[in-house]
Amino acid sequence: MTFSRNSIASSSYMTGIEDSEGIPYLYSRGYKNDDTVIDLGASRIGGKDFIVAAGPCSVDFDYLPDFALELKKAGASVIRGGAFKPRTSPRSFQGSGEAALRQLVEARDVTGLPVVSEIMDASQLPLFSDIDILQVGSRNAQNFTLLRALGIQPKPVLLKRGMGNTVEELLNSAEYILQGGNHSVILCERGIRTFESSTRFTLDIGAVPILRQKSHLPVCVDPSHAAGQRDLVAPLSLAAAAAGAQMLLIEVHPEPERALSDSHQQLTLKQFKELMIQIRRIRESLERNI
Repeated sequence: MTFSRNSIASSSYMTGIEDSEGIPYLYSRGYKNDDTVIDLGASRIGGKDFIVAAGPCSVDFDYLPDFALELKKAGASVIRGGAFKPRTSPRSFQGSGEAALRQLVEARDVTGLPVVSEIMDASQLPLFSDIDILQVGSRNAQNFTLLRALGIQPKPVLLKRGMGNTVEELLNSAEYILQGGNHSVILCERGIRTFESSTRFTLDIGAVPILRQKSHLPVCVDPSHAAGQRDLVAPLSLAAAAAGAQMLLIEVHPEPERALSDSHQQLTLKQFKELMIQIRRIRESLERNI
């Protein structure tokens, strides 16, 4: 396929869609104008569809399949759960590892829903052979060795924005994966580090429409990590849905107060059910599928 500058529409949001030789970046609308839709059988990510991925920050209890069924009944389309946790302190809980991955696979078998979990290193790829979506956390957003490895394997990748990264840097990280041949990439805004201290991170809502303009890739928002406290997750979720996000990544735990990581930002099942009702109302008002 060949491209020329004349074949690309001129618009104010097209800045950065092509390289110095006039060839469009693979993430850009200049390369592909139609929205990318990732078909996972039970769930579709992108386009006019809107889905919610829900589950614990870390799988630190032994009945995830049963809990996943409750999340599905509440409206979740993907089950999330951390197995390996990159933590600021080496003395913090680092995840349950392979045992957690086995529980995620069991949850998938019980619910029929795809599962997503964070991969920390390319050497872990064999362990994630039964996981449907591989998540790249903010700390690995510019781990180019990992991104290249994910580009030459077929599973969808949920790529989080680094806590100090610009929108352009997030898109360039996606380009590393796309250049390997894997075009199933989900861009995730999860909040950036600013001088503001009233929230854990500052959720960049403006990044959502900008990413939708610049890229054909699905856009996800993680309100849990941005908020840092559960009473802020609902309003940030609704803001993201209204801004055009096609997916939300929400932390829900059966007993948040006993969670071994990020307990303050995880919703109870009851809170998640109430939030899903609100989200439906928002999406219906925008004439989106849910």
